[in-house]
Amino acid sequence: MGQLVVTGATAVCSFGTVPATITATSQAAVLVEGKPAATIQDAQPIVNVSSFGMCTSLLNPQVAAATAAALGVLTPQPCQLVCAGAWIPTKPTVLVGGKPCLTSDCSMVCMNGAGNIKITFAGQAKTLIT
Repeated sequence: MGQLVVTGATAVCSFGTVPATITATSQAAVLVEGKPAATIQDAQPIVNVSSFGMCTSLLNPQVAAATAAALGVLTPQPCQLVCAGAWIPTKPTVLVGGKPCLTSDCSMVCMNGAGNIKITFAGQAKTLIT
């Protein structure tokens, strides 16, 4: 059972240094507590998911190059999120504005550093999706 995610929610990346904020833009008709509900399509870097600060993944080419230049000392680089498509839905039959809803138990993968992205706060606490 997950909570419906809305604008103002937060997410973390397993290789990021700060939480990111989620902004729902894929639909505007469904509001929860006065905020637009998010769908699995709200996965665009910067537009829907803000930066996770610095990336610490050695699978990220920029981090690997900076770490090699620092003689093996891990050297984080600015996060450049590259989403592997949409969020992975957990409730694909529950639609918001005709699209699968984004719930707090959904996840996504960053292709730039293989980070696992998870929702930590849904932005609201009253609407549960079962």
